[in-house]
Amino acid sequence: MFLFRRRPEPVAGKGGTAVVLDVETTGLNPYKDEVVELAMILFRYDEKGRIDPDSIEEYTGLREPSVPISPDATRIHGLRMEDVVGRRLDEQWVRSLASRADFFIAHNVRFDKPFVERLFPSVFRKKPWLCTCHDVDWSARGLKSKNLGVLAEHHRIPHENAHRALGDARATLALLSLKGLNGGTVLTELVTQHKEGAGRTEAKASTSRSQS
Repeated sequence: MFLFRRRPEPVAGKGGTAVVLDVETTGLNPYKDEVVELAMILFRYDEKGRIDPDSIEEYTGLREPSVPISPDATRIHGLRMEDVVGRRLDEQWVRSLASRADFFIAHNVRFDKPFVERLFPSVFRKKPWLCTCHDVDWSARGLKSKNLGVLAEHHRIPHENAHRALGDARATLALLSLKGLNGGTVLTELVTQHKEGAGRTEAKASTSRSQS
């Protein structure tokens, strides 16, 4: 007898645990390029979408790829091959944080998701993904750009080390605590959108990084 289990879904109106993540890569093609830096932030939130600051756990690590870092990628994140030679991600930490999350969040899931799924397929394919870039109605707030740096500047969110994995992950986490259109936070808005089927970021992968 075969048992088919549905993957867990984030539930609006209830608290939970999630991971915000961001990657830096050798280039834009998730099938040819590779991750050179990964950041993950685990956190708990309550039924109103408020993040518990005492629950936050962070991990960031560098990784030596098997392909060169392209000059264009270096211009974005500043990492060169000499910065990552001999470096490896701590798989135990990655699995520990991911296993405790109900779902994953990224700013432009279409970019980050295929890279980490290729690197850790058994870890990142099992749970839902929510996107602060495409699944939050920033235009309803009068914003024309979904770019993470623009959003952070507009909302006066500190964005140190922009285009490095941990800096971008921290900025994304801060977006989640902003006031949501549904009376809660951006996090509850995001979860509600996902439950209503509005989250379409998992349908296809995109190589665009213009919003990150």
